[in-house]
Amino acid sequence: MKEFSTPLTNEIIHSLNMGDMIHLSGKIITARDAAHKRMTEAIDAGEKLPPDLEGQLEKHVVFYAGPAPAKPGKPIGSVGPTTAGRMDLYAPVLISKGLKVMIGKGARRKEVIDAIVKHKGIYFAAIGGAAALMAKCVKSSRVIAYDDLGTEAVWELNVEKMPLVVAIDCKGQDIYESGRLKYNTEKLSAT
Repeated sequence: MKEFSTPLTNEIIHSLNMGDMIHLSGKIITARDAAHKRMTEAIDAGEKLPPDLEGQLEKHVVFYAGPAPAKPGKPIGSVGPTTAGRMDLYAPVLISKGLKVMIGKGARRKEVIDAIVKHKGIYFAAIGGAAALMAKCVKSSRVIAYDDLGTEAVWELNVEKMPLVVAIDCKGQDIYESGRLKYNTEKLSAT
């Protein structure tokens, strides 16, 4: 298994292919539906993003997750990937503003795949249904934006050896369309 640390360089992104399995360590951020909506509304209105995000999307790895509250002595509660398709209305805007690396679960819409290819990004799939296991990869956490959104706030996580698989590479090869993973992408076009 390949091991990488954040931030992921263009060279690393371009070297990865659909189906590659990796361990990711370093700083990543979480963002779900509400945070994505707020970020794209700010961009559309010509407003600045919060300080830890403004002009820095290209350095971030965005994990589509909403962490559960931490238990005493732990940096975070359970933190598993949410369905990436929920962010598909917002992802092309954020990708056009510099976002290159996303982590979630499930297939993506054509518009998102096109943006990934155009801007040479990458989409990783995380293990769904294993939120407690994923939380063990988190060594520290803090809210960096939209604290009022609670679990949907933007969190910065320091992770160690988070297991991921390349679901869509920068060439547009899609593990969900390849037949290597079975998923009904018709559901996405209906939402």
